[in-house]
Amino acid sequence: MYNLSDLKYPKGARFKKTRVGRGTSSGIGKTCGRGHKGQNSRTGGGTRPGFEGGQTPLYRRLPKRDGFKNLLFKKHYAILNLGALNQFQGEVNPDVLEKAGLIKNGEMIKILAGGKLEKALTVKAHKFSEEAAKKISAAGGKVEVCQAQ
Repeated sequence: MYNLSDLKYPKGARFKKTRVGRGTSSGIGKTCGRGHKGQNSRTGGGTRPGFEGGQTPLYRRLPKRDGFKNLLFKKHYAILNLGALNQFQGEVNPDVLEKAGLIKNGEMIKILAGGKLEKALTVKAHKFSEEAAKKISAAGGKVEVCQAQ
């Protein structure tokens, strides 16, 4: 059984801090490993992060990013062509398309006019191109717009 008083750090887990400036015989006396003179030998010496010796630093050489980017709130649509809908019967909605593996869960759908629709289908999607809506109606089908989640 262990006692709290018996707990110890594993060997090598704790290091003694190097004490500098304790005489020349210590090996790290007098200049304390800083060398002689110069910026880095002084108290408070050294340069700030990103300093490149007077050369224009990288963060000033790169152009500023101007403008507003609406990446967080942009709507993304899964795009499907009419030709891909020929494999379905009756009504085509997001659930049917998801089960068929044509879209991922919860994606919004836009139907484009690529390909030829050969059957009368009721197509439910979030957006339609004008040409796609005409082709669906011409094939005897219906166009229904879903509301976005």
